[in-house]
Amino acid sequence: MQSRTSAGRTGRPRSTAADTAILAATREALVELGWSKLTLGDVATRAGVAKTTLYRRWAGKPELVCDAVAELFDELELPDRGSLAADIEGVVLQFAAILARPEAKSGLMAVVAESTRDDALRERVRASIVERQIRLVLQGRARAQSRGELPPEPDPEESARTVDLIFDVVAGAVVHRTLVSGKPADEEWVRDFTRVLLLGLTSQPAESPARGNGA
Repeated sequence: MQSRTSAGRTGRPRSTAADTAILAATREALVELGWSKLTLGDVATRAGVAKTTLYRRWAGKPELVCDAVAELFDELELPDRGSLAADIEGVVLQFAAILARPEAKSGLMAVVAESTRDDALRERVRASIVERQIRLVLQGRARAQSRGELPPEPDPEESARTVDLIFDVVAGAVVHRTLVSGKPADEEWVRDFTRVLLLGLTSQPAESPARGNGA
């Protein structure tokens, strides 16, 4: 399905500096004004560009906010922390920290809500956020396989399904925890989530020293 972008339009090449300024101004406006009061005119003023510049690049507010939020998730990294569990905990804590930012919180919720009525916007969300961040699952899984923590998956189709499932489970849990339940995805929650993700529902939490001493 064709996404509502200006990719097929001809004209002068896009300015990377202008795009950066516009996306930054969009996040600034989200913090100060919120989704409902944000306008493309306000963003253009903040970015120091003409309003027509925005319309040459984005079809409307939902597409602009989607790209502004997507850029935040590009900050996610997966440093090698020595084990699969530690790697997962590290990236989940980063993800939760990004979702706690006002611009990410209001922007993502609004765009997802809008996408339920707009197939092209839903595809844009998937392309701009989901597909760009699946790299983290691929990187983490490959690293764990090289350590011998996960078995190789020789079947490409099965491997792709596994990657999608891992992403859905992690992203869905963190988004629900932080944006729907409104509870903190702190280190304790992230540790418990990682245990369940890796070991399943039959796993038992590690006994604390106090409990082990009969306290």
